[in-house]
Formats: sequence, structure tokens, C-alpha cells
Amino acid sequence: MPASTALPGTLKRSPKKAQRTYVKAHDSAVKEYGEGERAHRTALAAVKHSFEKVGDHWEKKDKKGPSDKRAATGKGRTAGGVDANASKDHLLKVAKKLDISGRTKMKKGELVKAIQKASR
Repeated sequence: MPASTALPGTLKRSPKKAQRTYVKAHDSAVKEYGEGERAHRTALAAVKHSFEKVGDHWEKKDKKGPSDKRAATGKGRTAGGVDANASKDHLLKVAKKLDISGRTKMKKGELVKAIQKASR
């Protein structure tokens, strides 16, 4: 099945560039690994390289690259699309968009977790 017909809901509400990134990576992964979960995970990893999850959609990151240390190594749980490498100021802006209460008193790690929770 072509990836464009099976876009995750969060990508349907995201910029066309994020959608194209997913489709291209998914189609390539299907050729390499076959249809299934692995192709989907590979495509989402490609999206996370250039976009971050903000609530129910993806937004372009200021700087391309892995979203956190775990994403860079490919081992362990990642920040789930939240750009944990971003500045605290950026995370505060994202938290404000998501109307996370108590955000101004949170440490950077707490902001990442709160944004993750709000974006699920």
C-alpha cells in the first residue's frame, strides 16, 4: 500500500514537507524491509530528523538532527518526537502553545516530559 494513503493522523495535520518525508522514507523502507511496522518506524525516524511533534501535529525544527541522545544511538526509548536537544527557551515556547501549566518553573527535562505527555 502506498504510504500516502496510510499517513498517520499527526502527519495529516502537518506541513506537506513532513508528509513527503514520511512517504519517501516509508516507500524506500518497504523496498528494503517489506510492508509493516519496521517500514513505519523507519519513516517516522526520518520525519523526527527534521520535525518535532507539537501536540497533534509535526512542526519544522530549527536545526536538523536527532531529537535526543537515544535517537542518535538508536538504543532505548526516545523523547517521542519532542526535540529534547532544543534550548529551554524553545521548549518553553512549545509548552506555552500546548498550554502546559507550571511550565515556567520546570527544568528542561521536566519540560520535555510534559510536552511528551501533552503530545500523546
